[in-house]
Amino acid sequence: MRQGPCSSSPTPTTPSGSGSVAGIVTPGFFNGIINQAPAGCAGKNFYTRNAFLRAVNSYSQFGKLGSAEASKREIAAFFAHVTHETGHFCYKEEINGASRNYCDAKNRQYPCVPGKKYHGRGPIQLSWNYNYGPAGKSNNFDGLNDPGIVSRDAVVSFKTALWFWKNSVRPVVSQGFGATIRAINGNECNGGNAGAVQARVKYYRDYCGQLGVSTGNNLSC
Repeated sequence: MRQGPCSSSPTPTTPSGSGSVAGIVTPGFFNGIINQAPAGCAGKNFYTRNAFLRAVNSYSQFGKLGSAEASKREIAAFFAHVTHETGHFCYKEEINGASRNYCDAKNRQYPCVPGKKYHGRGPIQLSWNYNYGPAGKSNNFDGLNDPGIVSRDAVVSFKTALWFWKNSVRPVVSQGFGATIRAINGNECNGGNAGAVQARVKYYRDYCGQLGVSTGNNLSC
């Protein structure tokens, strides 16, 4: 069973420097997040900076929004949501997710496969057959027949998060962090879960501070 890249994998060819994703998401930044996860977490030895950067090679526009400030804010927003969704990279899968039904039987384009579970997996907790299907199609894996690969292969896992980000979150990044919360989990907004919203905003403020960039406006949804 493939568990993601080995520690001996070569460093991705993402150019270094302050203007690149690799230059912004330094080992210190990434490890500062994952080191806060308890030692027994399933994601502790699964998610790696190397796997993230390998996935970014397939999403070359990520972290490039025209200005250094906007780019850093996008990266801060991404990791704020990832930190919240996974508990500092602790979880590969949604807690008790397998007991829930995430099958939209009305979706004919991406029909559920009997016996397969489409609960949250990966850094942004990819859920539902209508997300697993197209995410797999875009990243060369069978999301409907093998959704579990998202929690077995760290590069695939990060690719699904970047796929969701590109299609559902990035279009509203310029509207402020609050808009990204609504894009990821709108149920939390308008009093739905004020604690979760505040937690996401706290992480975002923290990461913007670490990256030396202002937060911008419209932080809450």
